[in-house]
Amino acid sequence: MTRASLVLVLFGAATVGLHAAHDRLAVSLLPQRPVANLLYVQSPALAKRVALSYDSLAADLYWIRTVQHYGSTKLGTGVVKQYDLLYPLLDLTTSLDPKFDIAYRFGAIFLAEEQPSGADRPDLAIALLEKGLAAQPGRWQFAQDIGFVYYWWQRDFVKAAEWFRRAAAIPGGPAWLDGLAAVVLTEGGDRGSSRRLWQEILSDRGAEYLRAQAEFRLRQLDALDQIDELNGIVSQYASRVGRPPASWHELRAAGALRAIPLDPEGTEYDLNPETGRVTLSSASRLNPLPSGAAAR
Repeated sequence: MTRASLVLVLFGAATVGLHAAHDRLAVSLLPQRPVANLLYVQSPALAKRVALSYDSLAADLYWIRTVQHYGSTKLGTGVVKQYDLLYPLLDLTTSLDPKFDIAYRFGAIFLAEEQPSGADRPDLAIALLEKGLAAQPGRWQFAQDIGFVYYWWQRDFVKAAEWFRRAAAIPGGPAWLDGLAAVVLTEGGDRGSSRRLWQEILSDRGAEYLRAQAEFRLRQLDALDQIDELNGIVSQYASRVGRPPASWHELRAAGALRAIPLDPEGTEYDLNPETGRVTLSSASRLNPLPSGAAAR
């Protein structure tokens, strides 16, 4: 082993050991109070200089430190869990090795998870994944993961769909991500955009299974629109007569409908005579409708 590599190994071991010792001491001495974590090397540029061209080995050491920090914090008994070193450690790791895929993808989960299981910082998770995508533009998985962060933790359906579509457009990205983008928009309540996406898939994609899926989703969107229209008709009738209609036949006899309403699969819609709410029949092949859009 050369002198340079020996120095790096000793430095890495000392750094990891010092951080771990600091964690154990802080927890043992002050278990009820928040403890400020320390990171002795915070600059990626400085870390690269100290690594003496052994960047990958240094990245591995910082990744070990990241996992230690995350695990010890998550399993700690303290009331307040501080994950404040997560992003700096992940930033160092991925700066030393820009192709450290696990650090980007698992690190993003560590950051995005809500307290006490994670740092509750989906914004930093997105920043980390965007850094990975900038370093590796062909990694569609990073774009997909950004979409999931927006979907699960940010609840930003428009952004999630945008990133799913970007992932699908990267060479090698799976075509089903286009379909996922459309579903996300529907669940977010943006039916118009979702319909346009599904129509684009229906016309532009050659895979038979995608065309069938697009046709099914478009029928679901038609059902959601029909349910909204029928609820409006029922509401107007109830306002006029002072109660909801007892059946579709009553509405038809009153001239509010020309026929018993059927969903796009040919199944009669359900009408609750007590609440006046119109819903998809449990027997319909369109079940389950997207919950987010159905609720809205």
